[in-house]
Amino acid sequence: MSEPSGRPPSLMGLPSYLAGSVARIGHEHLVAVLGEHDLRLPQYAVLAALSDFGPLAPHELATRLRTDRSHISAYVEALVQRGWVSRDPDPTDRRRQSVVLTEAGAGLFGDLRLAAAASQATFLGMLTPAERDTLLALLRKVIACE
Repeated sequence: MSEPSGRPPSLMGLPSYLAGSVARIGHEHLVAVLGEHDLRLPQYAVLAALSDFGPLAPHELATRLRTDRSHISAYVEALVQRGWVSRDPDPTDRRRQSVVLTEAGAGLFGDLRLAAAASQATFLGMLTPAERDTLLALLRKVIACE
């Protein structure tokens, strides 16, 4: 018996395949919203981390975002160029820098956060609010075990 989606049942039984497919769909929605502001998802992630945690050293950003340290500087530089973050001396160690969300960056992130939430609600629109909450809880549980 074939799946209603036309995809092979052998794949539709693999949670990693399903999760990847759902992630791709959601990613497309989110990337479209971010693209309206000429932003990429990794740059949005930097803004989110700074909004949630406050100023961070670049290596701390890389660790929290689970990304390669060599990529963080390019993401940060793109945001610095647009005035959304700054690199400031670390108040506890002047040899280090902290990446800081600017007022303009905080305002942008507030707007983007709402737009991102709307994009995700649209892409999960076929689920009830309770089903969305369950899905988020299950996904967070899997990530917490990483």
